[in-house]
Amino acid sequence: MSADLANQLQKKFKKFIAEPVEFRGEYSLHLSDAEKVAEVCTFARDELGFDMLLDISSIDNYGDDPRWTVVYELYSIEKRAHLRLRTDVGEEKSELPTVSGIWATADWHEREVYDMMGIRFSNHPDLRRILMWEGYPHYPLRKDFPLAGKDTDVPEVAFTDPAPLEGGPFVTVAGGKDSIEREPRVRIPEDE
Repeated sequence: MSADLANQLQKKFKKFIAEPVEFRGEYSLHLSDAEKVAEVCTFARDELGFDMLLDISSIDNYGDDPRWTVVYELYSIEKRAHLRLRTDVGEEKSELPTVSGIWATADWHEREVYDMMGIRFSNHPDLRRILMWEGYPHYPLRKDFPLAGKDTDVPEVAFTDPAPLEGGPFVTVAGGKDSIEREPRVRIPEDE
């Protein structure tokens, strides 16, 4: 079912949607013109029955142009079909049309992408930070954001020193004889 729906969407917008790509039973479509995302999503909802937006996520392709990939996960409850729609957006115009008028759930998903990556959504009804505080000048999920955090000039809000990110499942060092030796907290001197 997903394959048929993906092919229908591609045929309708063949000027700017590439052939569907299948991987492990899931179908993805790449939209080359990011400005058309709302138009494509409206057709997917109204004509193909994708009545649910499961998620919007973003990928930082740091060092490449365009820098970001925005991924829309669509689902049809009636047809039990899933479809992934991807589009790219560059740093010079890091903005996409909102799809919050198509699916209300896009409201918070787009706010999170804006808050963590800095990608804006034009005509969004309430595009403001959802996780970080207003006025925070950085975007924490960008690959150029340092793991140790950045200083902030906002006194008495959270902390003014770099964020304490040592430890945790993703901040380890390769090598060492065992997992304890690779753990960052082990490398912190006792007197600190």
